[in-house]
Amino acid sequence: MSERLLDVRDLKIEIDTRRGRAVVVDGIDLHVDKGETLGVVGESGCGKSLTMLSLVGLLPNRIHTTGGSAHFAGTDLLRMQPAELRAVRGGRIGFVFQDPMTSLNPVMRIGDQLMESLRQHKRLDKAAARQRAGELLKLVGIPGAEQRLESFPHELSGGMRQRVMIAIGLACDPDLLIADEPTTALDVTIQAQIVELVKGLKQRLGMSVVWITHDLALIAGLADRIAVLYAGTVVEDAPAELLFRDPAHPYTRGLLASIPRLHGEDGARLSSIGGTPPEPGRRPQGCPFAPRCPLAEAMCHDIVPALAPLRGVATPHRVACHVANRVREAA
Repeated sequence: MSERLLDVRDLKIEIDTRRGRAVVVDGIDLHVDKGETLGVVGESGCGKSLTMLSLVGLLPNRIHTTGGSAHFAGTDLLRMQPAELRAVRGGRIGFVFQDPMTSLNPVMRIGDQLMESLRQHKRLDKAAARQRAGELLKLVGIPGAEQRLESFPHELSGGMRQRVMIAIGLACDPDLLIADEPTTALDVTIQAQIVELVKGLKQRLGMSVVWITHDLALIAGLADRIAVLYAGTVVEDAPAELLFRDPAHPYTRGLLASIPRLHGEDGARLSSIGGTPPEPGRRPQGCPFAPRCPLAEAMCHDIVPALAPLRGVATPHRVACHVANRVREAA
C-alpha cells in the first residue's frame, strides 16, 4: 500500500465581500501519496489554486481558511505557526507559480534568486549556494547555466523563465512540488517540453507532484491520478487512465467531450457544457452542478452528494453524484 504524503480533509476557504463572507472552497478532500503525481483539474474559479495556496500560507488578503485539516508527513499545515510554515514552504514543499514574470524579481539576477532559497533553507555559504544554483539550472535543461546565473528575468525566454521557476521550486530537494498551471502562458511546443521535464525530474528525484490545470489533454500524459473540482468541491477522483476511459460524473464527461479530437468529424461542433458555474456565496442548494446537469433529478437539487467510492469498482474511484451508480448500472 502506498504511503500517504499529503492528506487534505474537509478544507473550507472563505472570502470577505461587501455582503459578508462567501464560501469559495467547500469541504475539499484530496490526498497525494509518496512518489505520485496528482492532477487537479477544473474551470477557472473552482478553487484549485486557492486550495494549494492555503496549504503553504500564501492566501491573498481577505481570503481565509475556516475549517478542515491538511496533514503533510503527519503534521497539520493549517495548524503550524508562521515560522514553522516558512521552514516547510520552499523547503519540503516547492511551489511553481503560473506566471514567472510576476513571480521572479525583475531587478534581481537569476543566480541571486536561486541562492536566496538555498541560503535560507539549506544554510549554504555564498560559494556553495552559487555552485548549487548552477547545478539546478543544468538540471532543468538551461544551456550555459553559469552565464545564465548573471541574467535578469527579462533576458530569458518564457520557457527558460519557467524552467528557472522549476529550479527554484526544486532548490531544497522538496518532498512535494506544487505546480500551479505552469504552462498556461507558453506555446504548445514549450508546454510539452515542460511536462516532459517535470516527469523526468519526478522519476529522478522521487518526489511527489501536484499539477494544477484546466487542460485535461495536457494532464493526460503526466498524472497518475486526477481530482476534478467544481464550485469548490471535488466531484470525481480516480486513476488517470480510468478517469479518461470511464468517467463517472456528468461534469467530467462534459469536460472530456469538449476536448477536440484528431479524428473527429469534419465541421462538427465541439460539445459544450451549458450554463455557468455558481458565483462564490451563491452556490445552489444540493449538488452545485445540478443546474447544468443533463441527468439531474429532484434530489440533486435538494441534497449535497457525498464523495464516495463507485459501486462494483475494484480500483479506487470516488464520485460525488446521486445518479452516477444508477446510470452506470443501467448502461
